[in-house]
Order: sequence, then C-alpha cells, then structure tokens
Amino acid sequence: MPSALILGFDPHAVPGMDGDAMRAVLDEELARFGAHAIDASLTLITPDESAESMVVAALSERDWDVVVIGGGIRKPEPLLTFFEQVVNLVRQHAPGAAIAFNTSVGDSVEAAKRWL
Repeated sequence: MPSALILGFDPHAVPGMDGDAMRAVLDEELARFGAHAIDASLTLITPDESAESMVVAALSERDWDVVVIGGGIRKPEPLLTFFEQVVNLVRQHAPGAAIAFNTSVGDSVEAAKRWL
C-alpha cells in the first residue's frame, strides 16, 4: 500500500480560524486516503521553534512515497522562508519521497495520487 505524509498547520494555532471545524475537515480528508488504499498520516505543525523537530520526526517515521505540503504552509508570502525550510527538510529526511502540493484541504488525496 502506498504511503503519504500530509504536513499542514495546526488549525488551532491559526488566529481567526475555527480550529475544531477545520480539524474535522482534515480528518475527513485523511479518511479519504484510506478509501483510495493509501496509508496516510497527518502531521500538524505551528510555524515556531518546534516545527523543525516535528517535521523531522514525522519524516523519519518511515519511508514515505509522497509528502503533501499544505497550502497554509506555502501560500502566505510572509511564510516563504518557513516553506523553504519544510521543503528542504523533506529533501533531507525523506529523499525517496515525491513532494506534492494541494490547492485546498479537500484535494490532498489527488495531490498525492499524482505522484503515486
């Protein structure tokens, strides 16, 4: 069974976001991976000093076939340096994994399937 790691921001750490509602959407998307016979794991991070260790730990759990980096990490221009850090961590700690990008929470499965 192919494997996918989804990296995204913890919705409870995003100001102005309904963290519980967004977490429910994330859980629904994670369930969709199972329906597509993809073993998926979700790691939610905050853009602070804990991010690097959390990303490295998730990347080191196993050999991932694809890593999906969520739009919250890569889209806001002020987070460009953080996005670069995440991409380079994937490159360093999961060199065999493809890297995919979703356009929203609801198409992470499709983003992963492009590379599986």
